[in-house]
Amino acid sequence: MLDLGFVRGNLEVVEEKLRARGADPAALLGDFRKLDQSRREAITASEQLKARRNELSQQVATLKREGKDATAVMDETRALKDRLEELDKTATALDEHMRLSLAGIPNLTRDEVPTGKSEEDNVTVKTWGQKPNFNFTPKPHWELGEQLGILDLERAAKLSGARFAVYMGAGARLERALISFMLDIHTQKHGYTEVLPPFMVNSKSLFGTGQLPKFAEDLFRCSDADAEAVARGEFKDNDHWLIPTAEVPVTNLYRDEILDEDRLPICLTAYTPCFRAEAGAAGKDTRGIIRQHQFQKVELVKFTRPEESDAEHEKLTRDAEEILEALKLPYRRVLLCTADTGFSSAKTFDLEVWLPGQQLYREISSCSNFEGFQARRANIRFKPSAKGKNKFVHTLNGSGLAVGRTWLAILENYQQADGSVAVPEALRPYMGGLEYITPQEQK
Repeated sequence: MLDLGFVRGNLEVVEEKLRARGADPAALLGDFRKLDQSRREAITASEQLKARRNELSQQVATLKREGKDATAVMDETRALKDRLEELDKTATALDEHMRLSLAGIPNLTRDEVPTGKSEEDNVTVKTWGQKPNFNFTPKPHWELGEQLGILDLERAAKLSGARFAVYMGAGARLERALISFMLDIHTQKHGYTEVLPPFMVNSKSLFGTGQLPKFAEDLFRCSDADAEAVARGEFKDNDHWLIPTAEVPVTNLYRDEILDEDRLPICLTAYTPCFRAEAGAAGKDTRGIIRQHQFQKVELVKFTRPEESDAEHEKLTRDAEEILEALKLPYRRVLLCTADTGFSSAKTFDLEVWLPGQQLYREISSCSNFEGFQARRANIRFKPSAKGKNKFVHTLNGSGLAVGRTWLAILENYQQADGSVAVPEALRPYMGGLEYITPQEQK
């Protein structure tokens, strides 16, 4: 969420930044100045009436002590009470209107983020690794997985419908190996603390990281979650939604807390399944496991001082890149343009892995600096070591990595002419020494 004072003092800048995202400032901001003025006037009038009420209360007390008639003053006090109740209702309604208005405004992108209208305007920052040179036509992962007997999409559809997968045999073990491998690298080499959070969260948590209220249709909610209440701006702490990413529970660990500055940066990593309705993805990536309703991911989350968030963003992105490099998977780093940058992010690098079976790069991690946007929504602050006012932390997160997409990238990049798939050397200890995945015997 943006700071109200900043929006008030920099409205033209905010409007320009929104246009750069491809958004309509009028639709998002409405008549911001009029709303802000009405809200401030109502609050000021309420405060003045409260001050007058206090004066009258003192007068009543004085008159009674002196044995004088206080009827007239008491009548004014009662009339004032009715006016004050009505004014408080107006001020509360205007304040709520302002809160919801601010909640619907995306973060402002950094000046170095390229202006663009679509993903076509993203900028490739670096490329790494050599694309494999096959002496045969490489296959996509869905063909390889089926032929090897390690990926069963047909039975998954029978169990759960479209956009689900069943991994079998060495396929299931490869998924598990990747999770352990990633967590070990991030905890033992990169210094993250491992967290195993709940896989369901309340709407307050989803509001804190920016998924609610805007992206409710992309989420799976439990029977106790009230989408209509969310639309009204009511975010509860006793309802439940399936998490779209570990970013949500891990970031909200410190919601409504004040951290000691000496603890920063706090670096956490978590494996969780992720659940996404993919409401806007009809007809997209219908083959294979690129876009699933349920998938596994290892997430990286950081809480930093504002002046250190740029450097920590680069470190976090490198931590994700090192997983790809350890697995020797060719990738590129892309700086997202304004139109492609996520709602809560000020700056995002996407890591895209090369998929030879499809002859394209696909996103495998998004590494974002949210600055104080999420911290303001979730009220996560830190107390400076030196005397001073508490400040909002900067939050960052990135996939380290999306496990399913790493799984399919290994199949496509390590496929052999005989139809087998070589296991990357770094993963072999996690696969019991297995060097090749060959057709699985079905039992």
